[in-house]
Amino acid sequence: MVDPQFSESKNLLVENPLDSGGLYPDPGQLIVKDKVNLKILKKLVGQSILSVNQFDKELVLEICKLAALLEATEIAESHPLNGKIVITAFFEASTRTRLSFESAVLRLNGKIITIPDARQTGVAKGESLADIGEMFNAYGDLVVMRHTETDAVQKIMKNLRLPLINAGNGSGEHPTQALADWFAILKWKPELKKDKVKPENRIHLGILGTPGSMRAVNSFLRMSLLFKPGIRKISIISEMADPLGPELQETLEKSDLDFVITNDINVVLSDMDVIYMNSIAFLGDSYKTLDSRFKLDAGSNLKEDAVVLHPLARLDELDPALDGTHHNLYFTQAHGAVFIRQALFISVLNRFDRLPKKDVPLSN
Repeated sequence: MVDPQFSESKNLLVENPLDSGGLYPDPGQLIVKDKVNLKILKKLVGQSILSVNQFDKELVLEICKLAALLEATEIAESHPLNGKIVITAFFEASTRTRLSFESAVLRLNGKIITIPDARQTGVAKGESLADIGEMFNAYGDLVVMRHTETDAVQKIMKNLRLPLINAGNGSGEHPTQALADWFAILKWKPELKKDKVKPENRIHLGILGTPGSMRAVNSFLRMSLLFKPGIRKISIISEMADPLGPELQETLEKSDLDFVITNDINVVLSDMDVIYMNSIAFLGDSYKTLDSRFKLDAGSNLKEDAVVLHPLARLDELDPALDGTHHNLYFTQAHGAVFIRQALFISVLNRFDRLPKKDVPLSN
């Protein structure tokens, strides 16, 4: 556990808190001499979290700073979510996302009503998402939903009056995954949070997948554009000739960032600082596992200080031989998701006054 006083240190790494492989950057590096700004976070009170497009860089940084405080400070005894009920409605299979949301609630002393399988709901009998949303209004205080259909968010929001957190909608978006991704990156390289980043500190960002049809990489790419000053190049590695789609292609072009599209990771691998992996590609109307042009192992030509991210679960595209190396940022990425989701619950449900003020430096 990191010292809650966050003494300034040049060492970005702390002792691995979970005794597993990889890098565990010090979360205190995000908040050295920099209090969490509640005025900015209060913009989220009562709001739904549906898309990365809702966020600006300032808000992302404050969420990550609050998550860093939560990671570094024991606050369980303050019971920030006491009396609140969160509905976790997972109409699509999930391990990490559902459990990390539920862990976040329980560690804050909230209560959970869960739907772990669509077959256990009225959907199996033909009930509409709009009607389910109406029922949810009486059952809890906030809904977390994952669904196989991209338009599921719009359908349930027709009648839902509670805040909704989108935990993945079909091939659409996964905004809280992008927050967890950038939380890991910013802990690893905190200078990227600045508006002016020295050329030698800017990163070449590699994204493996098809952002136009894969929600995790879609949201990650969109959020990455908020950190434009720290990015010197983006490489998108995909089997598809057009992995972005017209809207995302236009967004990336308007950013004026240098970007390339290739179908072989080995063409750009040796120059990349961050490699964002994924396990499957959505091609046409089906999922397809990746061939050798998209895989990393102990023999891959990685830069000495390059890091790898992966939203998990993985197949054989990411060799476990990398787990014990300093390239592994994907374990801290997964573990940090709990604190990101805690930060969102506290913000959306306006439970800032439940945080222990003597341990948590906040600015109103």
